[in-house]
Amino acid sequence: MSYQTYQHNRNYGCRVMEFVYEGHRCVALENEKLRVTIVADKGTDIFEFLYKPRDVDFMWRTRTGLRERSHFLPSSPRAAGLHADYYEGGWQEMFPNCGDLSMHQGAEIGQHGEVLLLPWLYTITKNEPEEIEVRFEVRTVRTPFYLIKTVGLRRNEGVLRISERVTNEGGQEVDFTWGHHPALGWPFLDENCRVDVPECSIITLAEHTPASSRLKADQTSPWPMAEGVDGRQVDLSRIPGPDSAASDMVFLSGMNEGWFAVTNTAKKIGFAMRYPVDVFKRLWYWQVYRGGRDYPWWSATYNIALEPCASLPILARAVERGEALKLSTGESLEIEMMAIAFEGLDKVSAVTAEGEVKSDA
Repeated sequence: MSYQTYQHNRNYGCRVMEFVYEGHRCVALENEKLRVTIVADKGTDIFEFLYKPRDVDFMWRTRTGLRERSHFLPSSPRAAGLHADYYEGGWQEMFPNCGDLSMHQGAEIGQHGEVLLLPWLYTITKNEPEEIEVRFEVRTVRTPFYLIKTVGLRRNEGVLRISERVTNEGGQEVDFTWGHHPALGWPFLDENCRVDVPECSIITLAEHTPASSRLKADQTSPWPMAEGVDGRQVDLSRIPGPDSAASDMVFLSGMNEGWFAVTNTAKKIGFAMRYPVDVFKRLWYWQVYRGGRDYPWWSATYNIALEPCASLPILARAVERGEALKLSTGESLEIEMMAIAFEGLDKVSAVTAEGEVKSDA
């Protein structure tokens, strides 16, 4: 005979919790290894990606954090949009624009797109001790897209599985770009961390090279060594400490596989991601080591983000370069991704389609 006749209200195995935090509906997916908190009322931001065995949350949090938006009114409208004013850190979805303000097909789209500030509907579609899934959905406002995102956990796995479908509900072909923005921060991130990616090229662009950057602008170099402003080589696979007071922005291109891994070699713990490289052909690598001057960072932050994106910034320029994605009336595009917490490695050589993080060291 079983100890209980029910399992819907459980505190073991895979489980889902719904709650309100700072005025936002949130959904927490949890199993023995992970707790992943998603802000349904703000873009399905992943606010928390906690690896429970070590009490390590990989997600970076900003100084301002998640705030109830009805209680905060900006002192003036920001031309690029409200993202930076409400940015709490964590992991955002960028759609249908990646980067700063863009005007295309008559639609003005702010920084990093529409969906990251919109409330999403959600439904718990699977709720068993062995597996949970939650389906989120949203329709954009200035563009005619319908997005469905399903996220899930399986028992005893440190893997978050994500599947998405975007559909054009308009009566004409519509251009877009697409990306994901997982930001990692201290205390997971420090000078003991290394970044591993497949073979690729490093691209720096003058317009996206901060004044405090360590890197020479307008270069293309093989990973991981880039040319510094002083002519010396900079190893971008190694994370510097806060004393570097630097801020760098590079775009990694030419990958044959879509994955990255960030490993803290002292703590022997890491965060990895697997994504479709045929859709996300660029991997943006944003780095702020107490070197983000003035608004909005004020030299206060220590964080990186490795961002799978369909193009270089921004939508309008992606169209000009022939990089933009496009969908005809009623057409859809589907993707699958995984985010993985792992232990015991110093260096990563691959992240497989099954979610296995490998090392040949």
